[in-house]
Amino acid sequence: MNLILFGPPAAGKGTQAKRLVNERGMVQLSTGDMLREAIASGSELGQECQAIMSRGELVSDAIVIALIEAQLKAAEDAGGAIFDGFPRTIAQAESLDAMLAKLGKKIDAVVRLKVDDAALLARVSGRFADQGRPDDNPETFKTRLDAYNHNTAPLLPYYDQKGLLTEVDGMGSIHDVARAIDEAIAQPV
Repeated sequence: MNLILFGPPAAGKGTQAKRLVNERGMVQLSTGDMLREAIASGSELGQECQAIMSRGELVSDAIVIALIEAQLKAAEDAGGAIFDGFPRTIAQAESLDAMLAKLGKKIDAVVRLKVDDAALLARVSGRFADQGRPDDNPETFKTRLDAYNHNTAPLLPYYDQKGLLTEVDGMGSIHDVARAIDEAIAQPV
């Protein structure tokens, strides 16, 4: 199964993806984690990503697609992928469809976590205070949230027209969100 968890930064995609990895053996492909790993490596790519992300901007499609493509085959061999933070644009969605088609695979379900922007800002402010992640700086987060809302909104009709989109209330408890996601993916199209 290939699943996209869709929602703005701090919506809980990572929490739910980790649960699905533990329960179903799928592989989480988190662009946020991949980018943080690139930054931590100190590589030239990591330094470039850090500069872009510290401004609250999105890393280019070319960089993100290359990161995903490098790990896609292993995820497919393990039984499927949970895409977390990808795709964010129509171009990325089309690239993902093409990458999967080469492997004889497809996206099976898309779950959108619907959340309240103000509540997310409060969540991120707390996470920033606890963990100090630079991309969780409240001002940077506002820029990331605006970019998500502007760039990613066109993906809703893209996946809805394919009959793949299910919306889940992402403001509930972790358990309630998990149950709703499980129901949504129990019968993929």
